[in-house]
Amino acid sequence: MHIDLQKNGYSVAALRRIAQKRLPRPIFDFIDGGAEDEDTLRQNESAFLDWELLPKPLNGAAKRDLSTSLFGHTLSSPLLIGPTGLAGLFWPQGEVAAANAASDYGTVYCLSHGSVCTLEQLAKMHQGLKWMQVFIYKDRGFTRELATRAQQSGYDALVLTIDNQLIGKRERDIVNGFTIPPSLDLPQMLAFAKKPSWWWAMRHELAKVTFGNYVQSNSPESVSALAARMGSLLDPSMSWDDVDMVRAHWKGRLILKGVLHPDEASQAVKRGVDAIIVSNHGGRQLNGAIASVRALPAVVQAVNGAIPVLLDGGIRRGSDIFKAVALGASAVLIGRPHLWGLSVAGKDGVQWVLEMLHGELDRTMGLAGARTIEAIRTGQFIQST
Repeated sequence: MHIDLQKNGYSVAALRRIAQKRLPRPIFDFIDGGAEDEDTLRQNESAFLDWELLPKPLNGAAKRDLSTSLFGHTLSSPLLIGPTGLAGLFWPQGEVAAANAASDYGTVYCLSHGSVCTLEQLAKMHQGLKWMQVFIYKDRGFTRELATRAQQSGYDALVLTIDNQLIGKRERDIVNGFTIPPSLDLPQMLAFAKKPSWWWAMRHELAKVTFGNYVQSNSPESVSALAARMGSLLDPSMSWDDVDMVRAHWKGRLILKGVLHPDEASQAVKRGVDAIIVSNHGGRQLNGAIASVRALPAVVQAVNGAIPVLLDGGIRRGSDIFKAVALGASAVLIGRPHLWGLSVAGKDGVQWVLEMLHGELDRTMGLAGARTIEAIRTGQFIQST
């Protein structure tokens, strides 16, 4: 199925609709769904309406520079790709496709702990800026092992995600009977047959879908057993001592993802963390948690410029990026939008999403009168509703 992205993929929402048509329902819902009643998922998007734009058109922003600096690297814009599990389920070698799209665009790709490919495989096939996600496991040695593997493979930063100490209740997956790998029983096969474009692209890939970073060559496991082992490794008893452990072990940039409370932001600075990602895991963990963008201002205030603060969750328009930067974010990360693009057209679809959001941000800057990303931060271009 050929998709005319310019005609049909005119927005992130439009790409979502195309992805919904292309993917079997259980797989689409795995991307799209959140925890329980999905209140936080919805609030992540709608909360951007809490702020209005205050344009200054006489600033004369005929030329705009969207580039920004993060950890000494110049990026095309303050737009990064965040960690999302099992991207290889939506397109063959999905993680590699998305990472290479990010590189071509000029930004960072963060590999999920739950990627289909291994972190070493991505490093061999992707020369651009890359971060690696890790968790705090009951077996602290495994946390250190992943960090060591990332160090040896040349990852630029480690993203320690802290809001996954228990698995959220994702009810769409329960209703759909979603499993990894997808079940090949009669109902699932019939569902796949209704989505011939996805099935044809993935027909040789489904048997390869696994959690690559967890596979033990000396102890083969089924994917279902891998998933169970991953869940059993999560540790609700994790604490700041564990952050200190990772900080001592990892010599590169350490980023703490899943911070919503300003007290934790202040503590992160004291513990030597290099950046914070304000995130509620895309509404997939604690339903009822504050929307990421609503938590952002208090976290920025708590950090007080000591380290970069990034935002993850709800970015659907370039104007959302503008508002996040105006509220103090150094950059933002996208999850679902790049997966929708990946599902529709692979690497081209991811690149389309990045370029589309870039164009929307550029247009917003021009209409608002902001020439640079720094001007957005300092120009008082928004007000609360």
